[in-house]
Amino acid sequence: MRKPEKEGAMDLRSDYVVSVSDVVSGTTTHLDLTVPAPEECGVGLIGVPAGANLDLQISLQSVSEGIFVQGQIVTQALGQCSRCAIDITKPMNEPIAELVFWPERRQALISEGDDEVEDMPVIEDMHIDLELLIRDAIVLALPFTPLCSPDCQGLCPECGQPWKDLPAGHRYEFLNPAFSALDALAEQMREN
Repeated sequence: MRKPEKEGAMDLRSDYVVSVSDVVSGTTTHLDLTVPAPEECGVGLIGVPAGANLDLQISLQSVSEGIFVQGQIVTQALGQCSRCAIDITKPMNEPIAELVFWPERRQALISEGDDEVEDMPVIEDMHIDLELLIRDAIVLALPFTPLCSPDCQGLCPECGQPWKDLPAGHRYEFLNPAFSALDALAEQMREN
């Protein structure tokens, strides 16, 4: 997870920022949102294009340490097969579960020696920013080597066509140039 930007820098006009002022202690608030995918929401050969729709079904639950964000992100990732390079679409329905800390609670845990909590998101002015939570959930679910199918054989090394598009007996005879002189000698011997 990336370290949150410095506190106080939250843009309340952002599509990813939601108010938690209605989330009272011990209650849960449900939200259904559609937001654009953030920049850099992918890995290598596959990702969710910036601006693509992300459908969020999340619940915000008030707990003593902060607000627990839980739910699902539904979208589609676009990319290329790592073996045959054809375009692929991967439907995504990814869980999201993250605790967003009250600033004073996070500071108390840091004072107690909990170094891991320093990188955790915080509530600012009764708002939370979902962007990093969304990006982390999507990126961690993407394959580093996406495939069009689990049994993809890739490309023919000679003609560069996908094996699945070639006939069953497709092959190339590899002739080693070192043996071409011997092949010529054998041909001469057959003629004599």
